[in-house]
Amino acid sequence: MSASGGTRAVVAALLANLGIAVLKLVAFAVTRSSSMLAEGVHSIADSTNQALLLFGAKRSRRDATEKHPFGYGRERFFWSFVVALLLFSVGSLFALYEGWHKLSDDSPLERPIVAVGVLLGAIVLESLSFRTAIRESNTLRGDSSWVQFVRHAKIPELPVVLLEDLAALIGLVLALAGVGLAVLTDDPVWDAYGSLAIGVLLLVVALVLAVEMKSLLIGEGAGADMEEQIQAALLAGPEVDRVIHLRTMHLGPEELLVAAKIAVATTSSATEIARGIDAAEARVRDAVPIARVIYLEPDLDRTP
Repeated sequence: MSASGGTRAVVAALLANLGIAVLKLVAFAVTRSSSMLAEGVHSIADSTNQALLLFGAKRSRRDATEKHPFGYGRERFFWSFVVALLLFSVGSLFALYEGWHKLSDDSPLERPIVAVGVLLGAIVLESLSFRTAIRESNTLRGDSSWVQFVRHAKIPELPVVLLEDLAALIGLVLALAGVGLAVLTDDPVWDAYGSLAIGVLLLVVALVLAVEMKSLLIGEGAGADMEEQIQAALLAGPEVDRVIHLRTMHLGPEELLVAAKIAVATTSSATEIARGIDAAEARVRDAVPIARVIYLEPDLDRTP
């Protein structure tokens, strides 16, 4: 598990969205399209979000302190949660308000061909960013479906960028449809409907991200496969008779806390138990490199 792929995806999305935001706002100034304004604010929100993800990644690399003895790895979860809140408050609510406001405004679109050209160009740029996010995610996704990957990924940046890029592409299509129908029917209400549809789309994506990032923020354990690897590593030596119970929790995307109560032989001396615990910890770290904080409690096997 590595953060490098997440960083590349975030940087690609940031560069794409900065360029797209400028194009959309220029197009809005020319066309006065509600959908273009909603999409412009959406891209600004996305750019801000990606900057926050990079900021969180940098903050998470700080060394542990007396006040935070387990380090700052969860900063990445926190800022990803903030991103979901911004996507809801800035992107979704603004698009819904703008669409509602436009329903009572019958002013025709000006130079709609400019909006169409900008939207088509934005789709190309957003597709390049989305392709980068997909490629980086595939290195970690394995055999999981995309829904499973978004739900269970421990590196928060990749699900965030994936869903943001997907929402951006769908939003561009909705904006294109709104502008196109407004021109074809000579009724600007379709432009308002496009803005409302974008707002609903961003609302759904923001809620999904908020739920997933909240789960990471309050503490998720390792997946079933990883816990099986940890148990196998503990039992691979003669020092451990049985794993009585095992608890894991992610301190960050690439740092795992492992706590286990292990059964040891009743004839073992304190020195033998201490050496056995050291050996078991070494096996766990070899099997699961992100298991950086390990606490093993020796006990007697009281199972009948």
